[in-house]
Amino acid sequence: MEHTPLPKRSTVRQQNKTPSVKHKNRKKRKKGFGWFVSRLTLTLLIVFILGAGWLFLTPSGNEYRFLAADTLITTQHRYLAKYIIGQAELDRRVAEYNKRFESMGEEKDTHQIKLPASEQTSSEAKKPLVEIEEISGKGYHGYVMTVNDPTKIRLGVPQARGKGEKVSSMVKRTGAIAGVNAGGFADPNWKGNGFKPIGIVISQGKLYYNGLGNSSSTQVVGIDKTGKMIAGNYSLKELSKMGVQEAVTFQPRIIVNGKGLIKNASEGWGIAPRTAMGQRADGAILFVVIDGRQPSYSIGANLYDVQQIMLKHGAVIAANLDGGSSTVLVKDNQIVNKPSSEYGERYLPTAFLVFDHPEDVKMPNIWAGLNPNDIDPGKKK
Repeated sequence: MEHTPLPKRSTVRQQNKTPSVKHKNRKKRKKGFGWFVSRLTLTLLIVFILGAGWLFLTPSGNEYRFLAADTLITTQHRYLAKYIIGQAELDRRVAEYNKRFESMGEEKDTHQIKLPASEQTSSEAKKPLVEIEEISGKGYHGYVMTVNDPTKIRLGVPQARGKGEKVSSMVKRTGAIAGVNAGGFADPNWKGNGFKPIGIVISQGKLYYNGLGNSSSTQVVGIDKTGKMIAGNYSLKELSKMGVQEAVTFQPRIIVNGKGLIKNASEGWGIAPRTAMGQRADGAILFVVIDGRQPSYSIGANLYDVQQIMLKHGAVIAANLDGGSSTVLVKDNQIVNKPSSEYGERYLPTAFLVFDHPEDVKMPNIWAGLNPNDIDPGKKK
């Protein structure tokens, strides 16, 4: 008969001690985890206090805080800016920008253009009507489209009443070579139908839409019948006398008589997708299109950035156009840039379009006979 050997004394002691050792180890682990959590909480609290102190008590922190607020002001989440700078400061800042933008349109524009002779010598290579250059800078990526003959530009409007139209659709429908978004529109809750423009719309020398109400003047961006760019604050009577051919309401004008009006980046009204229009002394029209709100690709640009791009490309006059989710550049029926809207390309009331033969283009007035007060900007068809 076999006997089971008795365990050694040391083994018995080890077995008897095992539960106690495990209990002590668990207590140590619990103590270590609690220590880690408390230290992490304390560290985060210190970082938060230091960060808040930097944001609110230092010049650089305040500059960053206002930049963040200005950026939010240009989006559908404007209300969030009050949590950064307060409601009173938000209201004051918006009013200050509007006042400044108005003043930037007051100086008399004296720029003249000298269009190149249409006859080309045999040694000269004829420039294409449209040229596109890809550009990039700190935090932004975009394009400059040059239209070498400004008389080839017309203002496109939607095909049917009740809803705006995508720029890509306008380009394809009208046979345009290229197009960019133009004026702004009433956009309740950022879900507007794109059919109610802000201010005025002039197409083919005729006033298509007048939403000025009691205002005697408006900030316009457009072109007269000679191809000269018009930007600034004008009355309807002045625009008619100047022979303005295509125009929309938007602001601010950022360059006049060859000089930039925005002093530095802090006056640049936040970071966002941008569209702007300018003109060189030789008459060529420049459209700057900057993508934004896409961190892995392009965050966006402020108006000072856009101004400097225009000056670098020889602009003697330039003005801001509708930007944000509306920013789009179309060439040869292809969208060149990357619009930021999560819903894709937006429906808009106006677009600047480029044609080989603009004299053959017909743009019916879809607002004829409509009272601006009776247009519901949020109603879907």
